[in-house]
This record gives sequence, C-alpha cells and structure tokens, in this order.
Amino acid sequence: MSVALRIDESGAGDDGGGRCSAGFSEPLRILLPAAALALLTVSGCNRTTRAAPQPPLEVEVVNVQQKDVPIFKEWIGTLDGLVNADIKAEVSGYLIKQDYIEGSFVRKGQLLFEIDPRPFQAALDQAQGRLAQAQGQLEQSRAQLTQAQAQVAVAEANQRRTQLDVDRYTPLAEQQAITQQDLDNATQNNMAAKAQVQAAHAQVETARAQIIASTASVEAAKAEVDTAKINLGFTRLTSPIDGLPGIALLQVGALVSPASGPITTVSTVDPIKVYFTASEQEYLDFARRFPTAELRQKQASTLDLELILADGSVYPHRGRFYFADRQVDVRTGAIRLAGLFPNPGNSLRPGQYGRVRAATDVQHGALLVPQQAVIDLQGTHQLAVVDNANKVEIRPVTVGETVGHDWIIRTGVRPGERVVVEGLQKVRQGMPVSPKPFQAK
Repeated sequence: MSVALRIDESGAGDDGGGRCSAGFSEPLRILLPAAALALLTVSGCNRTTRAAPQPPLEVEVVNVQQKDVPIFKEWIGTLDGLVNADIKAEVSGYLIKQDYIEGSFVRKGQLLFEIDPRPFQAALDQAQGRLAQAQGQLEQSRAQLTQAQAQVAVAEANQRRTQLDVDRYTPLAEQQAITQQDLDNATQNNMAAKAQVQAAHAQVETARAQIIASTASVEAAKAEVDTAKINLGFTRLTSPIDGLPGIALLQVGALVSPASGPITTVSTVDPIKVYFTASEQEYLDFARRFPTAELRQKQASTLDLELILADGSVYPHRGRFYFADRQVDVRTGAIRLAGLFPNPGNSLRPGQYGRVRAATDVQHGALLVPQQAVIDLQGTHQLAVVDNANKVEIRPVTVGETVGHDWIIRTGVRPGERVVVEGLQKVRQGMPVSPKPFQAK
C-alpha cells in the first residue's frame, strides 16, 4: 500500500507555547509509524534553543606586597643545664643517709648523702697520734741541740785553758825553768781539748740534722692528718652549686667508691642552656656577612632567640646567644651553637626538646603573598595571576623563605599584581574570573 505524505507547512513551527511541533493531518498521524513520526517532528523544527551564558567564576585575590621583612630561621634544640655537677664518692664506704628530697631545689654546700665516717675518723685519730709523736721527737731533737751547743761551750773553755798552759810553759821551758815533760803534757792536753771542741761541734750538727728529720716527720704527720680530715670530709657529699638534683642512682646501704659512678647529678637550670646545630652553609653565610670576629660577636649578641616548645607553644621569655663550638662536626657538617634562656620557676628541665627561632637577616623590598596562594606541584611552584582583563594567568614562580603566614616570591610576579587566594582549585589558564578582595578567616 502506498501512502501519500503531505506536510502542511503553514502548520509547522512553534505551537505558541514555546514548543517545537510539526503540523500533520490527523489521518497521517494515524498512518505513519511512531519512529517516522518522531523523525519528521524533529526535522520540522526550524529553530534551536541556546543555553544562557554562565557568569565568571568568583575568586578572592590579594595584591602582591613589597616591604622589608626579617628572615627567620629555626633549628631543633635540646635543653641542658648551664652547669651539670655529678655527685660522686671520693672515698669507699657504705651510704648511711640521704639528706635531700629528689627533685627539690638545693643550695651550694647543702648536704646530699653521708658515707659511714667511722673508719675515716679512726684514721684521723691515728694520724693525729703520729703527729703528736713526731712533734715530741722534734722537741727532743731541739733539746739535744741545746745540750750539744752547751758541750761545745765547755769544750771551747777547756781548750782555751790548755792553750794558756801551752803559751805559759813554752818560754819557761826555753829558760829551763820547767822540764820539757811539763811542756809536752800541756801541748798534749791542748790538742785533746781541740779534739773535744770539734767533737762537740759534730754533736751540734748531728742534733741539727735530727731536728731537720724530726721536722720532716712532723710535716709528714701533718699531711697525714690533713689527708685523714679530707677523707673524713668526703664522707659528707654536698652540692657544689645551686640547682636541681636528680634521682638518686644508689640507695642507702650501697657500697660506693670513686669507681662506682655518679650517685646523682645537680644541674643549674636558671638560666637554662639550649643546644642547637646550624649547617655549615648557614655558618659560611653568616661569616661572609660579618667577616671579623668582633663583628660576628657583636651581631650574635644582638640575636633575639625564641623557643618553641614540644607542644607548639612559644616560651614567654626570650633568650640570647651564648657561644659557638670551636669546630664543625665532620660527621654531620654542622656546627653546635648554644643559647641561654631565663627559667624562673624552673619550668624548663634538661633533656627537653624544642625549636629555636631567630631573625638572622632582613630582606629589603621582598615580594609577599599568602602561603595558601602558592600552588605546589611536585617541587615546582605557581601563582594564579589575574590581569587587567580579569583573566587568569598561571605563572611559575621561585619562592624564598616563609614570613609568618606569607611566602617570599623571588621571581615571577611584580608588586601590586593580583593573585588568587580562594578558588585556586577551579581556575584555569585564560579563564575569566570575577575578582573580590580576600577576606582572611
């Protein structure tokens, strides 16, 4: 069966309700299959409907700022006592008493431990006895010297008398007024008297030597007494500094000796010392900027150190630079530095960790953008810059140090340019946007 199709062109078009329709006669609608009718209906639409244009994406932007900013650096730090004094036994003995409360503040000279003093008191008594004996021997030697000196006087008197006899008998013997035997006897007596004088002098020298020996014995005995007193004093272990003592590593009843190691440690914690390490490159940069020791010392003394504790809080007291080590560690390529922080109340303790922060330089005319405006893509950094036509340009940039919530941009932007802060995930190269001022939350 053949079917003649007629399309009423006058009826084709808009049905007045904004819909596209085809004007077919009722019989034709009945005869045509549904697929052909749909095809004719679509082809009969002589107009297409276009989607309404989308408004530009709203983004929040900031202007690139240019100003002088301090450059801060951070290092990992370890806290330590300004002075750490190990309390060790200097003599061997048994601990009989602990005289301090662990963790409580102690003063210089305060008693911490006691070692059994009885053996050392006995040694002192013996040494004092030997000293008294040596002093007695010294006095005896002095008396012997006095006696020897008296004997010298007697011998010299006898020798003078015999010499007078010789002098008197000699002319008489020449005149044969006395016998030659009398002169010989007088001469022999005089010679014997001279020998007695020499013997008396020898006794004096012997007595003096005995005095010297006795004096040496006295000094040795005094040294023994002093040693015994020192050893007795070593039985009382006192604190050499003001500070905080640690836990006792040995308890009452333990046998201690110089080889037994520290019993406890006392640390000075106000001020407290913080050790941190800087790289060799950082040290070389600092040395170039301050080439003489005087300039380096002056600059280091002006550094204002900030301590960030392990929980992220900032310690309320500022510190100062203390010293730099004499060498760079060959294993790590870093140099050890130290700072001092006030520690009223002893809230900081040795062994804590923290971060030391300091302004080491000032960068003039630095370009700053918020850190959240920087796109980090596997080590490369980009900014979404909005030009005067409100179109986005994705630019690669070189970043420097962070300053607070901002990042220093070394290359890639100019002062005053607008960069996208909010809406970064939606912007593309060349995309038109509607920029709004950034509202920091």
